[in-house]
Amino acid sequence: MEPGMRSLLSDNSRYVESFRLFLKNSTEHQCMQQYIESSLPDVVSSIGKGKTIINVLGVGSGSGEIDLKIFSKIQARYPGVHINTDIVEPSPEQILSYKERVAKTPGLENINFNWHKKTSSEFELQVKKEKLERKYDFIHMIQMLYYVKDVPETLRFFRSLLAPSGKLLIILVSGKSGWSTLWKKYRSRLPLNDLCLYITAGDIAEMLSSDGAQYQCYELPSHMDITECFIDGDRNGDLLLDFLTETCEFNKNAPPELREEIMEDLKSPGCSSVKDGKTIFNNNLSATVVESGQV
Repeated sequence: MEPGMRSLLSDNSRYVESFRLFLKNSTEHQCMQQYIESSLPDVVSSIGKGKTIINVLGVGSGSGEIDLKIFSKIQARYPGVHINTDIVEPSPEQILSYKERVAKTPGLENINFNWHKKTSSEFELQVKKEKLERKYDFIHMIQMLYYVKDVPETLRFFRSLLAPSGKLLIILVSGKSGWSTLWKKYRSRLPLNDLCLYITAGDIAEMLSSDGAQYQCYELPSHMDITECFIDGDRNGDLLLDFLTETCEFNKNAPPELREEIMEDLKSPGCSSVKDGKTIFNNNLSATVVESGQV
């Protein structure tokens, strides 16, 4: 890592602000929603057979927008069945947004929400300490495996929480995205520490294969408008650059030569394309569905 730079995760408020801007400028949630609409009904079709309660675990659920869409598909498949959900989310701002979203959303009477203000690692420690036999019919880990210390061990732990016929849904950036291009080239020069790992769905597939897990992968096309990144002094552009590099105040703190190289690469075909005068970043995602492995 270049001296003078620190992880964006070290400033939670700036991280949340840049993340919300990223969602506004990208088709991230839209592409996830399309996947949920078209493919999730098949994924959840067998998770609740013969059950009166379906247990769901959301890891890094953020403000809950995607969670509620997932619940709607489970409710459609299993009308009237009670859903018990544990939500693991370390950000108090995001938990507050989630609770506000639940309060104004109709049709959630059959869902019991339990929020845990914890990282996935803290939740793992709690479960192991309490020695509770927790099993979940559906677990989702959406855009959060970048923020764990030991990815293979985290995958093994959450797979161990799957009930028979349970499914684990992982969504991460695709190995064929602009993120992959950026991270492969610059990961050693960006703030790589305990707070953030530069991994893609391709890395996850290798880990799952080495553990003998059964899984399927699906590419989710997505893009992000990063035109503002190239406007000097533009606050939104600065925040988007922070998010792209996972670096707090990248424009201010990055060495000039690193900044110049990254800005050049962000415009290259490996990362982006130009459409109607705008620079459009390849934000493709990949959904990985892992089977329980239990009968």
